Amino acid sequence: MIIAIDGPAAAGKGTLSRKIAETYGFHHLDTGLTYRAAAKALIDAGLPLDDEAVAGKMAREVELSGLDRDILSSHAIGEAASKIAVMPSVRRALVEAQRDFSRREPGTVLDGRDIGTVVCPDAGVKLYVTASPEVRARRRYDEILLRGGTADYEAVFADVKKRDERDMGRADSPLKPAEDAHLLDTSEMGIEAAFQAAKAIIDAALNGK
Repeated sequence: MIIAIDGPAAAGKGTLSRKIAETYGFHHLDTGLTYRAAAKALIDAGLPLDDEAVAGKMAREVELSGLDRDILSSHAIGEAASKIAVMPSVRRALVEAQRDFSRREPGTVLDGRDIGTVVCPDAGVKLYVTASPEVRARRRYDEILLRGGTADYEAVFADVKKRDERDMGRADSPLKPAEDAHLLDTSEMGIEAAFQAAKAIIDAALNGK
């Protein structure tokens, strides 16, 4: 069983994906971290972020079992990842690695931007998790403060909108719901309500309904 979860930044898909994987005993992969890992490798090696051949080579060497969310979650790495994520050779290398991961037994949960449309188009369950830009910006803002950082809500909001435009407007694998995806709007949902809604969909698929 492959569960594909897509959606824009700060919609809650990461938290939801981890909870689903834990509940069903499935392997979980935050595919966004794979792009961040490739970007970090470039930064650590002092290599340019605009050389597609070099970025593609680094992407092919990313080890999926060694992704550290705390280290890879920095803003600087996120910005660098956004720059290389639009490169076709980087996407090809990481999509191949993500597909290999998706075949692990007894099942997998992958979350990202193009899982249901590109990485695992035959996934048994596809969810598209979204929320309004205002709600997502507020969540990101609160998260930064919770971690002891400082932030300006308007700047965070502008960043969320900019990222949406970049993700949805790119030529290669743009962010969009798969035609057969279940839409889950978490604008007015807590994580437990979102989880219960997702669980009902997954249970129906597992029971062949």
